[in-house]
Amino acid sequence: MSFKGIVRELKEIKDGTGSTSKKGVEGKRWLSRNRSHIAPDVALFKPIQQGNWANLPPELLLDIIRRVEESESSWPARTVVVFCASVCKSWRDVTKEIVKTPEECGRLTFPISLKQPGPRDEPIQCFIKRDRSTSTYRLYFGLTPSEESDKLLLAAKRIRRATSTDFVVSLVADDFSRASNTYVGRLRSNFLGTKFTIYDCEPPNDAAVLHNSRSSRRFNTRQVSPRLPAYNYSVATVSYELNVLRTRGPRRMNCVMSSIPVSSIQEGGTAPTPTSFPQCYDDKSSSLRISEGKDSALNFSSRKLSSSSLTPPLSGEPLVLKNKAPRWHEQLQCWCLNFKGRVTVASVKNFQLVANVDSSLNISAAEQEKVILQFGKIGKDIFTMDYRYPLTAFQAFSICLSSFDSKPACE
Repeated sequence: MSFKGIVRELKEIKDGTGSTSKKGVEGKRWLSRNRSHIAPDVALFKPIQQGNWANLPPELLLDIIRRVEESESSWPARTVVVFCASVCKSWRDVTKEIVKTPEECGRLTFPISLKQPGPRDEPIQCFIKRDRSTSTYRLYFGLTPSEESDKLLLAAKRIRRATSTDFVVSLVADDFSRASNTYVGRLRSNFLGTKFTIYDCEPPNDAAVLHNSRSSRRFNTRQVSPRLPAYNYSVATVSYELNVLRTRGPRRMNCVMSSIPVSSIQEGGTAPTPTSFPQCYDDKSSSLRISEGKDSALNFSSRKLSSSSLTPPLSGEPLVLKNKAPRWHEQLQCWCLNFKGRVTVASVKNFQLVANVDSSLNISAAEQEKVILQFGKIGKDIFTMDYRYPLTAFQAFSICLSSFDSKPACE
């Protein structure tokens, strides 16, 4: 079979018209969800090694997937790369080996890419759509909204409480349960809306993985996925300066990235880059037993969801970000920032973040002036979000979500 024929066959598998093995009702539902969302990095059941697809020679398989990865560089065509990893275990292992991190290639492919730092040179450009009626916010990949090629990356739902506001972040736009395997993390504010804490459901680095112990609590596979977040890892705090005198001007914000060392922006420095989601499987129930004619249930044990938070260990001082000071435009009579055409509507929510480092550190002036994250309005309920190394898509999205919460004491 030619290379184009293989790509065509993979697209048929993606669309559900190819010859694939049956994996039960739950597998079909999962496949249908993957058509519009990035597939989570944890399979619902063990991949099946069978047929000619799984028995290809390793050299041929490596060449096929490498050519597919190089040819399908943008969404939605890049969906084929995701489905290469969904064929079977051998295909998945080779695909994960070939696909580089966003820092290396500037592309987002698997869900773990959303937890990995962006590229160093050019930012990854995204946009956010706000739905006021449902209090939801959706992060899409791309320059501007387009109904045909919009690629959903993350979604968040705002939940108001008596003393705080929560933004629950998920991989999909229709499931914000913390018991779901699509749960990514959350953002929580204080009572005044001046301080926000970003919680990640997974540790930001592989060395901080905690192993869950068994308990007597049991769940059905339809209620809870095999990957259940048991902790909230505090990875950053976002603070807004109080405007006591009620003076006119932009908001002043400060972000302490407790999971990213300041050395990451120094020459030769690195930021935490997880390679996969930690597996929270019980050894005896890590695979589903599918009986003929019946959907089997998976008895899965886990700790009770904990409201306590853990801060992963960090070597050195954390990276601190501050909003870039705008300049006053006499003719327009407003505060202005150079967003390079990415922001077109004036808003108090618009901001650019740069590194706030001590002069004693060996960090060049150009690096200190480099915009790491910028966020701004381009239309009614539509905002752009551009981020780069060392921030991840999840961290950048969470920081931008803090700008949506009302802050009467800061304006």
